[in-house]
Amino acid sequence: MNFGFVKVAAASPKVKVADCFFNIQQMETIIREADSRETEIICFPELAITAYTCGDLFYQETLLAAAEKALAELINRTQDLSVMVITGMPVKLKTKLFNTAVVFQKGKLLAVIPKVYLPNYNEFYEKRWFSSALDETEEHVFLCGEHVPFGKNIILKSGDVLVGVEICEDLWQPVPPSSYLALQGANILFNLSASDEVAEKNNYRRSLIQQQSARCIAGYIYAASGSGESSTDLVFAGSSFIAENGSLLKEAKRFSLENELIISDIDIQRLSMDRRKNSSFSGNPQTFSVPQIIEFELKNSNSFSTTRYFSPFPFVPSGEILNERCDEIFAIQTSGLSTRLLHTGIRKVVLGISGGLDSTLALLVCVKTFDKLNLPHKNIIGITMPGFGTTKRTYSNALELMNILSVDSREIDIKAASLQHFKDIGHDPSIHDVTYENTQARERTQLLMDIANKEGGLVVGTGDLSEVALGWSTYNGDHMSMYAVNSSIPKTLIRYIIKRTAENQLHEAATVLMDILDTPVSPELLPAGEEDEILQKTEDLVGPYELHDFFLYYFIRWGFSPRKIFFLANQAFESKYTKEIIIHWMTIFFKRFFSQQFKRSCFPDGPKVGTVSLSPRGDWRMPSDASVQVWMKQMDKLKTDFTEKK
Repeated sequence: MNFGFVKVAAASPKVKVADCFFNIQQMETIIREADSRETEIICFPELAITAYTCGDLFYQETLLAAAEKALAELINRTQDLSVMVITGMPVKLKTKLFNTAVVFQKGKLLAVIPKVYLPNYNEFYEKRWFSSALDETEEHVFLCGEHVPFGKNIILKSGDVLVGVEICEDLWQPVPPSSYLALQGANILFNLSASDEVAEKNNYRRSLIQQQSARCIAGYIYAASGSGESSTDLVFAGSSFIAENGSLLKEAKRFSLENELIISDIDIQRLSMDRRKNSSFSGNPQTFSVPQIIEFELKNSNSFSTTRYFSPFPFVPSGEILNERCDEIFAIQTSGLSTRLLHTGIRKVVLGISGGLDSTLALLVCVKTFDKLNLPHKNIIGITMPGFGTTKRTYSNALELMNILSVDSREIDIKAASLQHFKDIGHDPSIHDVTYENTQARERTQLLMDIANKEGGLVVGTGDLSEVALGWSTYNGDHMSMYAVNSSIPKTLIRYIIKRTAENQLHEAATVLMDILDTPVSPELLPAGEEDEILQKTEDLVGPYELHDFFLYYFIRWGFSPRKIFFLANQAFESKYTKEIIIHWMTIFFKRFFSQQFKRSCFPDGPKVGTVSLSPRGDWRMPSDASVQVWMKQMDKLKTDFTEKK
């Protein structure tokens, strides 16, 4: 039901220093709210039961006894709830005192995990009161009337969910305990913290958390002390975070005077996929001690709703990073083409210019590359090849763009050659079938190849990742080139790269580029309408590219099942596409993806620019005769389930 998601929370409660019973009242309120919102694991800050800033009061037996009694009361009060709770408190063991995380669920203590690295510099004096986990070999502690597993090397397990815990300063070390726990299998890591605030520290803290979640390929939940901690010398702002594999999912409001709670979902399936693919992760040669594995049960629910936002455009970053990403991808494309030209010694390129998105981006890459290599634009041979479906709009845009960019602009009408070919093979040109279309596509590619031979040039391919995935190209037609600069860029991202280039580099071409962006995507292989409008629209035939790019991203990058992709697509496109439409086009996606692998198996070279690439020499190796039946059975089950619910 939950598609591999685990709902986690980080809480920053109001505290009163040394008032353990006030503190657990706040915690109980938060735990009940989190449980009502289907949270499965919740984490509180470091020493949350006593507060972090007790100072020498940690020497007082009265405080330590009150903390233990308060913990027992909190466990008893929440025994009717399924959520697993991780909170901080001081715990005695023999003659030592430890700064620990205590873990409990359904009225039972599961584990006590002591802090490993104790800060004793600047404003921190923890070694004055506490001992390090490195100083103790005991594996159990007597707490709240029972013997409880104790130690730094503990992992809590429920099926595929493995939970590791570290405390504040542990994260700031060169090799944090969470790194070892991750290599031992932990995929959700919790940190109980009491990190104080100084200027700019929060940015560093956030970066540290994101980096550790990425390094460990794990979820990382960081709960920090906030309102109520002593302000004698420090201020605590409740800087809590939830991150997953380098991405920040949630961040708490800082400097709040109220209880703060953030909740998000960690995708275990996504993390598992990355760990399986990352051979160096599990292949770390260092030997680790075998952890204590403690079983627990995740909360069961008859329904599941995610708190996470899923962008309809997973290939397109949001916010300020978008321009940076577009510039970087454009630079990768130009660098790849530059290297190929330098290696071959070729000083000319040939490409077909249709007035559409893909050929426009390829032309812009060529222009930038030739500027980089100090080669004249006239060495770029752009050829527009009007056929039976070419409209005045695309034809004019192609010519105008080539003229503005000062490339060698040529025009070859392919209609006569195509009609001759129809005659040669005995095809009736009034029959607008696949032969009618592919004849034109292959005629264009033949012209490009022959002109490249004549001019001593290199044919630059224009097809993009979305077309490669769907096999939306003519085999040995536009499918083929000598270097495919767009081959790992999805259709949804190409628009932004062109727009960015128009705004940032080619102001003189901005008008024509914007009109190209507004033109419907089409191969223009079928006749235009009476008003010279494009009738053959690609997305009417194979489906919306934004849907196919979404399916492609989660299928290839994360290996998700059709059922999970359908769930995510409903979240992302809820207000735009009905469930029936999503199921329909997802079925088309899987059928086309599997049936068209033979085209990808002999696809030309091209630069990889992102995490999804379908090059047979790079990220994607698949036999051309692989069966789609397993995926189709899941799609059929989806259709059946949806019909029954409807």
